[in-house]
Amino acid sequence: MSFLDNIKSPEDFKKVSVKDYPELATDVRAKIKEAVGTYGGHLASNLGIVEATIALHKAFDLSQDKIIWDVGHQCYTHKLLTGRALDGLRHNGGVSGFPKPSESQFDCMTSGHSSTSLSSALGLARARDLRGDKNHIVAVIGDGALSGGMVFEALNDFGSSKTKAIIVLNDNKMSIAKNVGALSTYLSHLRASGRYRNFKRNIKKAVSALPFFGDTMIYWTQKAKDRVVGALWPSNVFESYGFKYFGPFDGHNTEELIATFSRAKKINTPVLIHIITQKGRGDADAMLRPDEYHGVSPKTNKKAVSYEFGAALGETLSELAGEDKRVVAVTAAMEQGTGLTDFASRYPKRFFDVGIAEQHAVTLCAGLATGGMRPYFAVYSTFLQRAYDQVMHDVCIAKLPVTFCIDRAGAIGADGVTHQGIYDIAYLSQIPNMTILAPRDLSELKAMLKWSINFDGPLAIRYPRNTKLEASGTGQPNGFVGSWVIERKEVSKNGGEKYIVAVGSRMIEQAMGTKGATIVNARSVKPLDTKFLSSLKDNDLLITMEDGVVRGGFGSAVREYYSATKSSQKIITLGYEDSFLDDYDVSSSLKSAGLNSDSVQKLLDECDQM
Repeated sequence: MSFLDNIKSPEDFKKVSVKDYPELATDVRAKIKEAVGTYGGHLASNLGIVEATIALHKAFDLSQDKIIWDVGHQCYTHKLLTGRALDGLRHNGGVSGFPKPSESQFDCMTSGHSSTSLSSALGLARARDLRGDKNHIVAVIGDGALSGGMVFEALNDFGSSKTKAIIVLNDNKMSIAKNVGALSTYLSHLRASGRYRNFKRNIKKAVSALPFFGDTMIYWTQKAKDRVVGALWPSNVFESYGFKYFGPFDGHNTEELIATFSRAKKINTPVLIHIITQKGRGDADAMLRPDEYHGVSPKTNKKAVSYEFGAALGETLSELAGEDKRVVAVTAAMEQGTGLTDFASRYPKRFFDVGIAEQHAVTLCAGLATGGMRPYFAVYSTFLQRAYDQVMHDVCIAKLPVTFCIDRAGAIGADGVTHQGIYDIAYLSQIPNMTILAPRDLSELKAMLKWSINFDGPLAIRYPRNTKLEASGTGQPNGFVGSWVIERKEVSKNGGEKYIVAVGSRMIEQAMGTKGATIVNARSVKPLDTKFLSSLKDNDLLITMEDGVVRGGFGSAVREYYSATKSSQKIITLGYEDSFLDDYDVSSSLKSAGLNSDSVQKLLDECDQM
């Protein structure tokens, strides 16, 4: 029988004896592997944080104290210890793969994007002080998330305010891929510190401690002669920000962590506790290849045919780089996810992984473009949102030739509300000088990329993770801007033609599953194909389909065009409503928005009867 069977709340967890924590950790890892194997999810990061989470739940009272997880996908152990089974993980009707306040009172903040926890913690701590409460605020942040610029804004504010809070730095040398940058190198020096090794050896038997005195902590072991004074290093970058720094500690030594967290609670200024963990611990494959086991798909016997846009991107950029030395690729800690692994290997001097720092990445691209390069920033749609100001201010005002390769555009499925890529058309369309394209298939993406090398202006190419559409031959090398393509022509028998104008591969696939309408590939999202739009008659019906929000999106732009030219045009715009899409299944998302083949066919049939 698993210890987890009896844990329905934090109070139940408190009943588990400390001596049983190693067995509890084993049970937790088994449950995580079982759930991720069945439903998919984030494996390696969750296996690495098990003991630290147990220690946090022991040292703090979650009925009052608050824990913020950054990035939120390392919260599976936390969910189990607060009584939530991982059944249905990242599926509709099951638990979210990220902290979700509407799911549990023990999830205090929504945290799907990285590098936000310190700002959230400072806000919670200041609110606590203003209310006159005494509860503890804890932020758990990975060393990968520490590369985000927002973290340093929060560190600066934290240190100057001297507000009481505890930051736990979970150092596993990884974000999704191996960490990069000067900060990662600095943490490596801390890990390799001889003082750390000596300290760890001497403190190993510690069971209690006196309070902190000034800048030192006196540890007592079972023998007085084993007393150790230390753990707060001089000239530490975190101290420079005003934190008391302690560590590094073994992030898998539960007893030591409980003692450390308990002592940190007594300090009335910001504290940073540095722990070292092993990503993927407890699973041989995940430990050897933590980047591959960061996000894991569920085990299934289904072999659906799909074509990866990321692979096509990497292949084409590598080809272009071989022909043109101006081509450079930029990623924000998503080398593998965006398809740039081969490019990074073949052209290491022209590949830049900036860490989890999308704002910096965009302005870096602006500088590269100004310096004569042709930068391609490969980024997920949901993460480009974080750099909206930089896209507008640093790229578009100057009309710089930066190409944004926007992966995971549209409904995202299992990662849920924080990762939906349904807003990029709406927020990018509002920016002057921005051109937006959406390929129907891999051949069209490759053609767009080859064409883009000579396009002198900001360009966004958006696409979902994969497509079921085979190459159609429509990927012509010229004429993408303001040019649409007829995918299938059908002539109405009842007078008045019907047109479905679909954006991107997912919408074209759904549109092609209908009958009774001409299908148009709206590969140029901005600008519109005004020649086509002006050719329609007043009694023709135009249906727009976009894997994005309607408000401010593609269909909205088409309506604005007709409003300014001929307001009598019959038009129906299909897309997502003006609300957050909290759905864990793409098929469900499409159906609820009326974007699947069946829904559109029903709409066409209803129009025939009108």
